[in-house]
Amino acid sequence: MAGLTPDTPWPTEITLQQVTRVLDVVFSDGRQYHFPIEFLRVHSPSAEVRGHGPGQETLQTGKRQVGIQEIVPVGQYAIQLRFTDGHETGIYSWDYLLDLGRHQEEYWADYLNRMEAVGASRDAH
Repeated sequence: MAGLTPDTPWPTEITLQQVTRVLDVVFSDGRQYHFPIEFLRVHSPSAEVRGHGPGQETLQTGKRQVGIQEIVPVGQYAIQLRFTDGHETGIYSWDYLLDLGRHQEEYWADYLNRMEAVGASRDAH
């Protein structure tokens, strides 16, 4: 949460769309992002996904159908998402969600390229 300052926009609305598997987030500065749940799961800020340093990331596969069971507020600065596959250790700070929103297309393309490079599938086996 290095980028979290008093000026960091905060969510004014967080809406989970279970049927379409999308988390809609509206920020105080008017920006809106529509995050597919799969995208949030594979980009979890947890050590399980990101590792403890560069090069320690774990590619998340088989997450196309994952859902969110619960959204838990974490103080005034973040939410914790509890996913249907049991993952619940990532803390999504407001600055992290803003970063994901700003770079969603780039991050998603990179993820798909990494999946293709190793012959992995977005579908669970």
